[in-house]
Amino acid sequence: MRLTLNGVVPIPLREKVNSYSSGVWKQQLELNKGEHIFVQAPSGTGKTTLIHTLYGLRSDFEGTVYWDSYNIATTNSENMSNLRANYLSVIFQDMRLFPDLTAWENLEIKRRLTDTASEEQVETWMSRLGIKEKKNSLGSTLSYGEQQRVAIIRALLQPFEWLLMDEPFSHLDNANRDKAIELIAEVVKMNSAGMILADLDENEYFPYTRKIWL
Repeated sequence: MRLTLNGVVPIPLREKVNSYSSGVWKQQLELNKGEHIFVQAPSGTGKTTLIHTLYGLRSDFEGTVYWDSYNIATTNSENMSNLRANYLSVIFQDMRLFPDLTAWENLEIKRRLTDTASEEQVETWMSRLGIKEKKNSLGSTLSYGEQQRVAIIRALLQPFEWLLMDEPFSHLDNANRDKAIELIAEVVKMNSAGMILADLDENEYFPYTRKIWL
């Protein structure tokens, strides 16, 4: 699935975007399946806005965003649901776990909906990321780092051609970050998928095919 951006400008950021040269906003971009894209986004340039726009959560922008022939701004809810269920997955910066469900229940909802992994596989991933002992802890009681690791696993529990990530390791120490990177890389490779990672600072977490300044 190809991502095409044509002259996209977030309306709330229009004045700011027009004051500097961006590698994303106002540009003509084509990103192809399998690419690993790093978007470096200094604070205030619209990093989260970009991820939310690509995932179809925002429509307050000028220009067009296409996933293949699907125009994000005009596609109907049924098509948008299909895109999210089969082609796009996302790791939100704010995690968006259900606070009154356990870590396991947060993952089990996605696993049952998508049927892409066994319970044993999920337990293995939880163990690899050091949160298996938090399986029965409510989302509201997890630390930010624990929540982030649950959110990472949840995003991998579905088919996808693109993984969108908004500061996915911001609450992890180096050791846990490296474990998460390894797991993400494995699943992305298994899916022959592309990724777009937006973050504040330069990094070499993955072998990027392109780096773009937001």
